[in-house]
Amino acid sequence: MRCPLCKDPEHRSRVIDSRESAGGAAIRRRRECLSCKRRYTTYERVEASPLKVIKSDGRREPFEREKILRCLTTSCQKLPVGHDELEALVEEIEREVRDVHEQEVPSKFIGELLMMRLRRLNKVAYVRYASLYRHFTEPEDFLDELRPLLE
Repeated sequence: MRCPLCKDPEHRSRVIDSRESAGGAAIRRRRECLSCKRRYTTYERVEASPLKVIKSDGRREPFEREKILRCLTTSCQKLPVGHDELEALVEEIEREVRDVHEQEVPSKFIGELLMMRLRRLNKVAYVRYASLYRHFTEPEDFLDELRPLLE
């Protein structure tokens, strides 16, 4: 595997540690580049059949699990939520999406799944995501979202 840090053209690295990740759906490998001696992490998972996301304007884009992970990471920034928890959450969301939709999935379905999972995981992360997903424009929008959480 090519080192992402020094871009070694020889692709020389060694695996230092290997373990299951994301509930067994992926293998996490800790590697060391034999050229620059720096370490990095890779994830290995089974490649699933291509899935398209139907955007609200009707466009279709390839499903990208990394996009979901970025959303979750942003929503959970500076909160006590670990990367492994987020990886497991992405696996759970992707599994449910693929169970319900074989070839195409509306982006709204993914957004609602994210909302449900974040609400259980961390209420602050949930409100952060909700403010973007539901396009909050007024402070009252936050209050409306917070009321059910405080009851």
